[in-house]
Amino acid sequence: MTLNHVEIGTGTPVLALHGWTPDHRLMLGCLEPVFARRPGYRRLYPDLPAMGKSPATSVTSSDDMLAAVREFVAATVGDEPFLLVGESYGGYLARGLARALGPRVLGLALVCPIGVNVEHADRNVPPGAVLRPAPELISSLDPALAAEFTDIAVVETPETVRRFQEEILSGLAAADTEAMARIRQRWLLSANPEDGDPFSRPALILAGRQDDQVGYVDQFALLPHYPRATYAVLDVAGHNLQIEQPTLFEALVNEWLDRVEVEC
Repeated sequence: MTLNHVEIGTGTPVLALHGWTPDHRLMLGCLEPVFARRPGYRRLYPDLPAMGKSPATSVTSSDDMLAAVREFVAATVGDEPFLLVGESYGGYLARGLARALGPRVLGLALVCPIGVNVEHADRNVPPGAVLRPAPELISSLDPALAAEFTDIAVVETPETVRRFQEEILSGLAAADTEAMARIRQRWLLSANPEDGDPFSRPALILAGRQDDQVGYVDQFALLPHYPRATYAVLDVAGHNLQIEQPTLFEALVNEWLDRVEVEC
């Protein structure tokens, strides 16, 4: 399977997997502010099957999604070691990929990942909360944009609206919802990503204190499997943590990269 992707830079490969429904623009907007000031990395931003411009003709499950990502790694990275970043559902797939490829993954970063409880109904999540409201701003937006944005926003500013519109909403509009509904029927990976040996390379797990989509409790339960993980729960941050707390996000990602570089 060929996945549409964007490639930027040269050096150590970095594979970035976006979440359920958006496309590669989420991860590009998330990580490029870091890597634009940090040379030596070849960033790979694919669209997952059924999202963005990647087809999902033969994909019927999360196992198929993971297989497509492994094919993408084989085609673009080969046998070279690489860094792995995953957001939300992409974090779930990233954990599965780290389990499968083991020592080839130099470091793992998870941004608002699905935790130990994969299905929505089973997750421990806080109630939604808007901590930085801007009612005048919201009333000035197109109603459809306002509805999508306020459904998930914790911080309402012109900048968070801009980034939501450019990095997230743009991908939502491109998704193949029919194919996604088919895949959603077989959403659990057949192999638990945390089965087997612990992931012993530098890791980073970031969660939003006000994330009402995946929460922050279920991610804490992942820590025994990731003994080298920094685990940070950021206040005034929901499921779009990288947009709502960009300074802390970039600082923590840079610190993770520092740890990886020391051990490479």
